[in-house]
Amino acid sequence: MDKLLIKQEHAVYYLKDNETEEILYGGAAGGGKSALGCLWLIEMCQTYPGSRWLMGRSKLKTLKETTLNTFFELASRLKITKQFVYNDQSHTINWKNGSQILLKDLFHYPSDPEYDRLGSLEICGAFIDECNQVSYKAWQVVGSRIRYKLNEFGITPKQLGTCNPAKNWTYKEFFKPNREGLLGKYDEKNPSWEKSRFIKALPTDNPHLPQKYLDKLLRMDKNSRERLYYGNWEYDDDPATLIDTDSIADYFNPIHIQGVGVKYMTIDVARKGKDKTVFRIWHGWLCIARESIPKSGLDVVVARAKILQQKHGISISNTVADEDGVGSGVVDFLKCSGFVNNSSPLEVMEGGVYIKPNFDNLKSQCSIKMAEMITNRQAGEMCDDSEVQEATSEEMEQVKTKDIDKDSKQGIIPKDRVKELIGRSPDEWDSIMMRYWFALRKVRGATLLRVGERSV
Repeated sequence: MDKLLIKQEHAVYYLKDNETEEILYGGAAGGGKSALGCLWLIEMCQTYPGSRWLMGRSKLKTLKETTLNTFFELASRLKITKQFVYNDQSHTINWKNGSQILLKDLFHYPSDPEYDRLGSLEICGAFIDECNQVSYKAWQVVGSRIRYKLNEFGITPKQLGTCNPAKNWTYKEFFKPNREGLLGKYDEKNPSWEKSRFIKALPTDNPHLPQKYLDKLLRMDKNSRERLYYGNWEYDDDPATLIDTDSIADYFNPIHIQGVGVKYMTIDVARKGKDKTVFRIWHGWLCIARESIPKSGLDVVVARAKILQQKHGISISNTVADEDGVGSGVVDFLKCSGFVNNSSPLEVMEGGVYIKPNFDNLKSQCSIKMAEMITNRQAGEMCDDSEVQEATSEEMEQVKTKDIDKDSKQGIIPKDRVKELIGRSPDEWDSIMMRYWFALRKVRGATLLRVGERSV
């Protein structure tokens, strides 16, 4: 490119001011995301001899195959390749003026959930390409390491992320607050927003892109077209996603669902890492009420459950509570059914015989089957609370199959991973997916598999 794109110039303004500390740039394909990050690092290394910077991505291999190649291409066009030496063994770009760029793998490895491998890192700033593919924890840890010679150089700590639309922490921390006019303003609950900026770049902003490339984007499937051409953050093209955006919207607009049949209550009990207990009342497959209480003692949870049972006419046998951890006490005192997430999936009847379905555990079985009910427009929820709708929708978008390319038992990505993606503990989905347990439980020695039932 002969000069920066207009949107890139907007980003550069924030990269050079004395206030902004976090910038998210992008929102579609072809907006010059990787080029912006590489050009910024090049300028910083030249301007501040002896400085140290980070270039990161989810996987180091992908970083070398993509972002690093963009860096080399730009360096060649700028005729500065003799100013640095790349060391493939140490994964560093070493400038002759003493500056350095560290290439880092930011993948969330279960063996290193706190990113201790970055513990001794000290940098002047960071560029994370396709940051939607790393966890919010990684973003925060990298930001905490931006402290190297800041006073000596007189620079403000800067962290630049680039990405395509994704319904995860990038949506929650940047796109949504920017859409609502909250970025750049102080927010007591989200203090980082005051120092954050978002710049949306689309392929149509880049006059250097071939028309054939734009035409190809327009021929993609709906989700990909909405995300990569129009920069629509409300769509997710992950093939592992079990509940699409339109299905989630219809779930909260259940004009197609009748509240008939037996009533049930599902209870997701607060435990380690969770801050509330969630109750949902179901009339058939329609959730007619939802309540939550802060993390409380067993007596408070049990007392509230009994009040809801009486109010809605729900029997003990039609009540199920998460039995993991402290939930076992709720099950004991309430004398209701218990739901053990990692227990074996329940047998179902096919062709007159009982078979064990191909799920890795009970939670995966109920989650996947409940997701089917929602996408088939056979389950819904009456809810006027916008905050509950938003939180629940965010969790539904993360109901995804794990190891989708492997020939193994069906499972969903674990709760710890979801927490990494959305930046909080998921407290809503469990009380929804447990509703399917009532369709699987054995009654009078027969397994009731009521897929698509309207009343139970």
